[in-house]
Amino acid sequence: MCRVDVVAKEAAIGRFLDAYPRAIDAGQGHPALQGCEDVRWSGFPECPAGIPMLLRTLLDREAASEANRALTNSLLDGITAMNVAAPMALPFLLRLADDPRVPARSGLRDLLVTIAEFSESIDAGAEASVLWFGSDSEHPEREQCRAVFAQHAGVVATLAEKLAGPGQRTKLRQATGLP
Repeated sequence: MCRVDVVAKEAAIGRFLDAYPRAIDAGQGHPALQGCEDVRWSGFPECPAGIPMLLRTLLDREAASEANRALTNSLLDGITAMNVAAPMALPFLLRLADDPRVPARSGLRDLLVTIAEFSESIDAGAEASVLWFGSDSEHPEREQCRAVFAQHAGVVATLAEKLAGPGQRTKLRQATGLP
């Protein structure tokens, strides 16, 4: 399957930061990002160390859209899987998506829906799905993401109401266990 490796992700982050060198200071000290620098992002397989920089640059009006794209590509390993670091990123993403001062909120809500979709449990009896997406035991990050969504159910419910499509609202709410 097509997967994006960490070298390509780091190179993309480097190109982004070259294009928006001042954006890195935008989110410095933002309360939604408290603790993101403490996470050893590069300790997760195929996760670039630049995640905190991308999270901060989401607060730069000029760079926000491109920062969201780079962050999405960094947290997804391809078209069928999210990175194992996604559960660690979720609290920061949820807080940022709920903050009206964040220019990339719409894109963050879309990313949250994508993570919710990737978090769905795979039926062990559905052989084709297991072959394509892997089993839940091979991907504990799915359950971990559902747990994070559940811990932030109030924020998720609020964010779900701001989504354009009823299918997106349902996906995001289901990730928390909400009806």
